[in-house]
Amino acid sequence: MFSGIVEEMATVVAITKEQENIDLTLRCSFVDELKIDQSVAHNGVCLTVVNISDGCYTVTAMKETLDRSNLGLLKVGDRVNVERSMLMNGRLDGHIVQGHVDQTAVCTDMQDADGSTYFTFKYDIDREMARRGYFTVDKGSVTVNGVSLTVCRPTDNTFTVAIIPYTKEVTNFHDIKVGTVVNIEFDILGKYIARLQQL
Repeated sequence: MFSGIVEEMATVVAITKEQENIDLTLRCSFVDELKIDQSVAHNGVCLTVVNISDGCYTVTAMKETLDRSNLGLLKVGDRVNVERSMLMNGRLDGHIVQGHVDQTAVCTDMQDADGSTYFTFKYDIDREMARRGYFTVDKGSVTVNGVSLTVCRPTDNTFTVAIIPYTKEVTNFHDIKVGTVVNIEFDILGKYIARLQQL
């Protein structure tokens, strides 16, 4: 369980393909605090730490994860938003994020907002998935590359988020441009409500 409040950006230092899986080796400031089997969100994707050595840690992404996320597009040197799992004795500063990325979206527009930036993203719509809660609502929550954000101006297959300068500086939002592929996780509360309505 995560909150969508990114701790920092980790740098990809190695990528190894093992059959249909890839092992990502990354470096960040809290490597010495990690343990094998610990969960860390990478651009919003929950992955398990499988190795720690030489100031780096390694996680494995399987085919299902690669098919639904942008992790397969990563290259050595790329920066990834990372967040360790939430402590249950603290404040929930973002929203409930599972680290189970639903799909990718593409940045289609960026607009200056006198210091902040509006980013618009487009995703493939599946009517059956939408009936099951895979959509955005105005002023609802969405996770983009692991960042908890508030939705504005949603349509059937697009949404816009406003990024303040701090968030743009300390996450990989500063690398996003028109055409960039990002990971999105729709709000779990909407999925549960949609499922209850079906029952």
